[in-house]
Amino acid sequence: MTQEENAGKPMLALWSVPRSRSTAFFRVMGERGDLGVVHEPFSYLAEFGRCEVEGRQAATEAELVAALRDLNRERRVFFKDTTDERYPGVLADQDFLARDAVHTFLIRHPKKTIASYHALNPDVRLHQLGFESLYELYEAVREATGRAPMVIDGDRFAQRPEATVRAYCDAVGLPYEAEALTWNSGERDEWAPSARWHRDASASSGVHTRENAYAVDVESDERLGGYLRHHLPFYEKLLAEALPAQP
Repeated sequence: MTQEENAGKPMLALWSVPRSRSTAFFRVMGERGDLGVVHEPFSYLAEFGRCEVEGRQAATEAELVAALRDLNRERRVFFKDTTDERYPGVLADQDFLARDAVHTFLIRHPKKTIASYHALNPDVRLHQLGFESLYELYEAVREATGRAPMVIDGDRFAQRPEATVRAYCDAVGLPYEAEALTWNSGERDEWAPSARWHRDASASSGVHTRENAYAVDVESDERLGGYLRHHLPFYEKLLAEALPAQP
């Protein structure tokens, strides 16, 4: 399918908790060639105060959503973002939640995401783990659309990439392209502002199941264990809605 054939269809939004293999999923979508891919625009806006979408500057969530809508008229947009922060402008835009985008959610067990996040930022704060904000957004989309959005488990995606991506493509109206599951290693320009968070994805040439070893024991650490207990119920609610492990 060409970019022209995709233009005008609802954009594709992948929302994830941080450290959940979302960059690998983004890379699969970027390798297709028939989508306009945008990397973490809302996170960049929250972090840097501005975000650029195809040369258009946005300084508010409303401006960013408008820029994504405009780009989507030219070619179908796929963007992925993380819920390290809460996005009230997104939550308030009913058209964006219900009609202008197909929203999908990516999760991973919080014990793994906390350990991975802590390794990159030992000062990680409770809200930055993102499960509570992700669940809030999931519920907002479900209420706006009247149906449960797709939830993907990041570990299942790593274990069964072909089945997971095929199911995703079927759900959002894309043809499945097996060749998009492999690529030449290296960074993509889109994630240059946050490159240190994507080193594993940059070094990879496909979706893999490798688990890194971390010095911290999340469950026994007083602070991180508290984070785990706070976010675990939101994860478990989303996991109950996730794609099954079997294709």
